[in-house]
Amino acid sequence: MVLLVQRLSKLYHKLENHYHHHHHQAEVDALSASLQAFRSDVSNCVNQLLHPKPGSEILSFSWIQRCFELLPVINKAFLKLVGDIDYPLSFWDVASLDEYLNYGLHLLELLNCVTSSLSHLAQARLSFAHALNLVESSPSTAIEHLKAIQSQSSSKDLKGLVRNKEGGEGKLSSCKERVVHEALMEVKSVGLWVFGVVLATLSGETKPYLEIKQVIVRFNSALLIDVDSCVFEVMVEKGETLKEVKELNSAANSLVSAILSGKTSDAAMDFGGKLGVFEKEMDALEKQVDALFSSVLAARNELLNGVWQRKQ
Repeated sequence: MVLLVQRLSKLYHKLENHYHHHHHQAEVDALSASLQAFRSDVSNCVNQLLHPKPGSEILSFSWIQRCFELLPVINKAFLKLVGDIDYPLSFWDVASLDEYLNYGLHLLELLNCVTSSLSHLAQARLSFAHALNLVESSPSTAIEHLKAIQSQSSSKDLKGLVRNKEGGEGKLSSCKERVVHEALMEVKSVGLWVFGVVLATLSGETKPYLEIKQVIVRFNSALLIDVDSCVFEVMVEKGETLKEVKELNSAANSLVSAILSGKTSDAAMDFGGKLGVFEKEMDALEKQVDALFSSVLAARNELLNGVWQRKQ
């Protein structure tokens, strides 16, 4: 009888272990599928940048706006993943919360950098507008204000700005925590890459783009390979710059030549048209940057309030 009980007990434990193993494996498979679905969604969004809208091109104001449109879309996909795996922020480890909060802070700092680059372009825009008003009354003074927009070198160390303390992945407390960590690395990789590209495009310098590339290489994201290869070719290998700046500089050079030859009418009209487009595109981008700043700040404050309440 004792022997029978022992055998039944062993059988029960074996069945229980078998059940727990399969239950755990099913959970791991479901989490893996959710993470893969998230990566697929992000990849589809990112690769849309490879197909500029008609009349647009890579490294233009409208393309920059599409880059920025990625940020809320990808964050929404991330929060959807968190909901799908039933792992709200209140369950996260402190390390993951810190990572997410720091990412929000980095976005705010990088948006300030973008605002600074836009201010540089705004000054050039005002100088050009002043020149246009002086073409008839004071041609020589107009020529002084028609100097081409120059690239803007930045002394800001972007690598230092967005660098995080290493580690954390080896200390993950659960499978769900690992999924959140890996998804957050994808969010950060794409988000920081967007700012590297945008800042390089607006400034006319490749430095911000190349610095951010050095930062995000440790995230091991495969989602950016195609679009980054395209941007690297256009920006670094071909040396292309912002479309609207190139067009405006070309129109300014043509107007200077026209002033010197005494035939300014057509060139002034063309320059005025290009300047109008430049102003319109810049205004739209400035509004988008302001809206993004407000959105990121509000989301970060909401998260901070949640963390504070959790500690109560």
